[in-house]
Amino acid sequence: MATIIYTHTDEAPLLATYSLLPIVAAYASTAGVEVDSRDISLAARILAKFPDSLTPEQRVGDALAELGELATTPEANIIKLPNISASIPQLKAAIAELQGQGFAVPDYPESPATDDERAVRAAYDKVKGSAVNPVLREGNSDRRAPASVKSYAKAHPHRMGAWSPDSRTRVATMGQDDFFANERSVVMPADDTLTITLVGADGTRTVLKESLPVLAGEVVDATFMNVAALDRFLAEQIAAAKAEGVLFSAHLKATMMKVSDPILFGHVVKAFFPALFEEYGDQLAAAGVSPNDGLGALLAAVDRLPDGEAIKAAVAQGLADGPALAMVDSDKGITNLHVPSDIIIDASMPAMIRGGGKMWGPDGKEADTLAVIPDSSYAGIYQAAIDDCRTHGALDPATMGSVPNVGLMAKAAEEYGSHDKTFEIPVAGTVEVTDSAGHVLLRHDVQPGDIWRACQTKDAPIRDWVKLAVTRARATGAPAVFWLDEARAHDAVLIAKVREYLPEHDTSGLQIEIMDPASACALSLQRARRGEDTISVTGNVLRDYNTDLFPILELGTSAKMLSVVPLMNGGGLFETGAGGSAPKHVQQLLKENYLRWDSLGEFFALAASFEHLATTTGNARAQILADTLDRATGTFLDRDKSPTRRLGGIDNRGSHFYLALYWAQELTRQTADGELAAAFADLAATLAAQEEAIVAELVAVQGSPVDLGGHYRPDPAKAEAVMRPSATLNEAIDSLTR
Repeated sequence: MATIIYTHTDEAPLLATYSLLPIVAAYASTAGVEVDSRDISLAARILAKFPDSLTPEQRVGDALAELGELATTPEANIIKLPNISASIPQLKAAIAELQGQGFAVPDYPESPATDDERAVRAAYDKVKGSAVNPVLREGNSDRRAPASVKSYAKAHPHRMGAWSPDSRTRVATMGQDDFFANERSVVMPADDTLTITLVGADGTRTVLKESLPVLAGEVVDATFMNVAALDRFLAEQIAAAKAEGVLFSAHLKATMMKVSDPILFGHVVKAFFPALFEEYGDQLAAAGVSPNDGLGALLAAVDRLPDGEAIKAAVAQGLADGPALAMVDSDKGITNLHVPSDIIIDASMPAMIRGGGKMWGPDGKEADTLAVIPDSSYAGIYQAAIDDCRTHGALDPATMGSVPNVGLMAKAAEEYGSHDKTFEIPVAGTVEVTDSAGHVLLRHDVQPGDIWRACQTKDAPIRDWVKLAVTRARATGAPAVFWLDEARAHDAVLIAKVREYLPEHDTSGLQIEIMDPASACALSLQRARRGEDTISVTGNVLRDYNTDLFPILELGTSAKMLSVVPLMNGGGLFETGAGGSAPKHVQQLLKENYLRWDSLGEFFALAASFEHLATTTGNARAQILADTLDRATGTFLDRDKSPTRRLGGIDNRGSHFYLALYWAQELTRQTADGELAAAFADLAATLAAQEEAIVAELVAVQGSPVDLGGHYRPDPAKAEAVMRPSATLNEAIDSLTR
């Protein structure tokens, strides 16, 4: 029997799975397709790392490692839902919850001093941040808005904030002494094993990375952030925001860039509260309070300190003395600097641009904003978007074109694979990357506190990326633009490889260009205003940024994108969209038994998964399931059955009912397989006849708090009871497999 693996992840997507997966599994069974699941949630990943701390009954297998192996096989067919890319505060919260549930996992050691503590820290370092995606992504990314979603967005355009030509919103970035400016890059002539060493100014040698295997043709980069220059830059921008009367906001990626960006975030916190850290910094550090964890963690910890009240007063004074901070939640006083994972650049910057260049201030009003993005590698794309909107006004979702993406991400390509090669430098000296013969390939002079990193991009993924770009350009007729800057060391090497590999493909009649990211963004927006599509062909980080920026402008959300990863060995990985709002959805469910999570991304991924299975196995019924699901999703959109915004309407569970209804109806109408149509006839009739009763059962539970038994690891029985409250619907779906 053919198998589709449906991942159990975290928060709202996980809860939605309890409602949707029984429907999917029942329908798939009629085509001889088994839908199995693997738990790759943050909680499961933590438990898998510490089997010796658990009882035999509590131990879980390493599902992520298992799926990583599967992703390298031709049989792979994996539907991957959004998961938590855990920041340190999230990781600590998950650990505390598991401990409260009786799992004796160790605490997270902030400053490991023993071998055991260092081993625990190393284990947790493999869990935090973007631990999932690099393991599963054994292919490059093809991400685009499905035609049905694009049509719906044009017919029902979302609200866009008005842009004024006088808007003072802008991006501030370093432009020098940062990762972009300091980057150096080499291409490996042969397979080898590299070593990364810090040579201290006093001659001491500290091996930072003992064994770094590389392959012939692989691109290896190294760079660093000069933190003295960073601190000067941040102080200047804080003063500028104050002088200009705009909100101050910092935009980083503390989840995916799980080593470097929390440190950068900590520098922002210290720069905003210089008097606080001047007077109380040593006391806070001695108590294990790190600015890297954000202002929220600091305020939560100060009650146990002797000078707690004075520290709170210093925080209040810092807020009063500085510029107004952009807010995550004005009503609750949660600022841009409270939690490193609250302001994620690829979600926060598009939302600001969609909102007319404004963010929410502490007074509960929207205001122009100084968006601080320290590293200049990609900051220019957001300035280009701001400049475009300030000149031409807000984009119109009813008429604008699309910007699909082909993203280089296979085998942990580029910066997102740098976590195990990123270091906060302890002493002045020189970092050297040497080959096995002792030759120095890359070298940087560094100072204490500088953030140094190396990353790798293998040649096979680059070749596959170029091929995929040509394939999508040929399939769509749209121009394909490689977003690469010859002034950046890594990009210059990639430009050479792109020019080498493009002639391997038939590009006749295709428009394929190479442009620096800011210029490519400006071109894409110009074309979008004319209703024209432009394929963005980007590296890994820009893949992440672009597949939020343009969908948020086009569709109002990035959760409605089709994300296909053709795995390099023939399998398929199908991703279901972004999960940035998932925690807020869970909070609403706990309070009101109402889940606003939109599973549209899951519907698209399922259709693509069934189609891939049909293509690779010859399963005709799987193709029918794919085709009918696609048509059902179109009906779902036309009839506006996504979750409503308030209690009393259908939520995520109701949207699943309507998908089941429309899918069953489409299956009865298809003529390719009369036996399959007959198998769904009774179900379609039952769901249609019982629509009013089912909706009433789903709505009746709304308005009261619910208990899930946990946020990071909910109790399965409780979660299923909450997410499948309609006995009528459950009986109808379950009857399909009896």
